[in-house]
Amino acid sequence: MELDSKIYVAGHRGLVGSAIHRKLKEEGYTNIIGRTHKELDLERQEQVESFFQEQRPEYVFLAAAKVGGIWANNSFPAEFIYSNVMVQTNVIRSAHLTGVRKLLFLGSSCIYPKHCPQPMKEEYLLTGPLEPTNEPYAVAKIAGIKTCQSYNRQYGTNYISVMPTNLYGPNDNFDLETSHVIPALIRKFHLAKLAANGDWEGIQKDEAHYGPIPDEIRTGLGLTPQTSNLKRQSPQVVLWGSGKPCREFLYVDDLADACIFLINHYDETDIINIGCGEEISIAELALLVKKVVGYIGDIEYDTEKPDGTPLKRLDVGKLRSLGWKPRLSLEEGIRITYEWYLKNTSF
Repeated sequence: MELDSKIYVAGHRGLVGSAIHRKLKEEGYTNIIGRTHKELDLERQEQVESFFQEQRPEYVFLAAAKVGGIWANNSFPAEFIYSNVMVQTNVIRSAHLTGVRKLLFLGSSCIYPKHCPQPMKEEYLLTGPLEPTNEPYAVAKIAGIKTCQSYNRQYGTNYISVMPTNLYGPNDNFDLETSHVIPALIRKFHLAKLAANGDWEGIQKDEAHYGPIPDEIRTGLGLTPQTSNLKRQSPQVVLWGSGKPCREFLYVDDLADACIFLINHYDETDIINIGCGEEISIAELALLVKKVVGYIGDIEYDTEKPDGTPLKRLDVGKLRSLGWKPRLSLEEGIRITYEWYLKNTSF
């Protein structure tokens, strides 16, 4: 890409899209466009086609997606498969119709089988059953990969598909009913710390900014579900599952850096993984977030809730061979994310 190339970042206000937008500006790109959902509904084919016809972007980062944790994926499967299939299909098709020079599609590590050999190589795609709790989302992402590959095969387009590991960072979703594990842990431990200090004003401020606290969590924090009164008891942080599953995590600004690197240096139709190549158990992760937040209470595990895939770590040899690797450690990334969280809560 040239510094004055016209670049469209789809989903520029989300976790991934905002990081890509931010990184592009940092690197000196000057012609970046984005649209909010209110301005452009990517699920509507006519709106997407009109936008591409009017704007004629040269490069596209397709980061717009409906995402969520285990609970959200398990509870709203129809919404996850419909929204993601519609958004990505509309954008990819319109990119082709208007002659976009290159498109980068953001997939997900959940495309790999539930019991996939570790670390997960790109060629393991479609070699076994998916994890049931997020199968609709995974199927949608696989459809996006195959759509890119089909356009490349039939029309000679240059659409690449990247598979990031679990992500976190500024602009993440901290809603306790739909968030992924790291933002959920940050918020739970932060609320527990406030409850332990009797800081009801802080809890109110947090709830006003990041959304309602579910009754189950309010009870654990020592809050009655119907009132705002703090009980005189030690708050408890209850986490889903056993804490034994292992996950790999990547700070979102590192992902953005990798995406810009790949759109400039990778032209293969085969998918490519983006990650750090290291995993951590959910229990170890919880202790790390607890340390960063400064919560000193107990952690309990609800083993009746699902664990999800037991182990997920990407094989990043392909990406490393191209000369890219992440910069931030997990603890440093969580610390920066928590600082961002606090700053936004203080508004």
